[in-house]
Amino acid sequence: MSSQAYVKRTTVTKIRARKGKDPIICLTAYSTPMARLLDPHVDLLLVGDSLGMVLYGMETTLGVTLAHMIMHGQAVSRGARQALVVVDMPFGTYEESPEVAFRNGSRVIRETGCMAVKIEGGARMAKTIAFLVERGVPVMAHVGLLPQSVHTKGGYRVVGRDRADWPPIEADAQAVAEAGAFAVVLEGMAAPLAARITKQVAIPTIGIGASNQCDGQILVTEDMLGMTERVPSFVKIYADLEAGITEAAKSYANDVRARAFPSASHAYAMKNGPRLVSK
Repeated sequence: MSSQAYVKRTTVTKIRARKGKDPIICLTAYSTPMARLLDPHVDLLLVGDSLGMVLYGMETTLGVTLAHMIMHGQAVSRGARQALVVVDMPFGTYEESPEVAFRNGSRVIRETGCMAVKIEGGARMAKTIAFLVERGVPVMAHVGLLPQSVHTKGGYRVVGRDRADWPPIEADAQAVAEAGAFAVVLEGMAAPLAARITKQVAIPTIGIGASNQCDGQILVTEDMLGMTERVPSFVKIYADLEAGITEAAKSYANDVRARAFPSASHAYAMKNGPRLVSK
């Protein structure tokens, strides 16, 4: 038996069963080291297409490719032992037809080892979600503010602030739940609407800028660690790693300029030669 303690993997079924119970804890991850650090503390790790903006400096998520998602999905799956790993389907890989979505979604699961994919869109994606789920590809849905629709929606705008706008958003959430999604992300949504949808649908809601009334919460990890330039107002910053990294880089540069690093303790001596002495 392995010397490592056995840890039960969180599954799609377990996440679905958490509806109305203990809050579901989710964060994004894009690399093996980050996945290893986060894994003991979360139920779900999302390999979000937000990596285009966070890691690659893109203005939107629209430039992210399937190759990006597969590469980072593989990295996160290597580092996660217990969390459910979900990979975003990037723009243009699932909208054309259910068949195209299945081909790409099944490839993501097969090549990354993740357990589910995430798809943006409500009622218009219900047929596609049902098609994937029926063929063994678990789907996390995403309604409300849709980053992949940034151009058609005129920017990143909070939804549901006008009560007259509620019915189609509620219909979107209900449609993806009935189609077989095991959970639904509610993003950038007025708190009363998010609370109402959470009560209406039979699957867990995962909020991001959608109040604490959701069944769970997710944040972009780099946002809550203070590592991004523009942090959304709904984010609580739990650490200022940007300042720490900046100070570490500054100290390193100063040591190199002063020839204080590497010192003798950081250098390799000859086997039989004289010992190195720091200046």
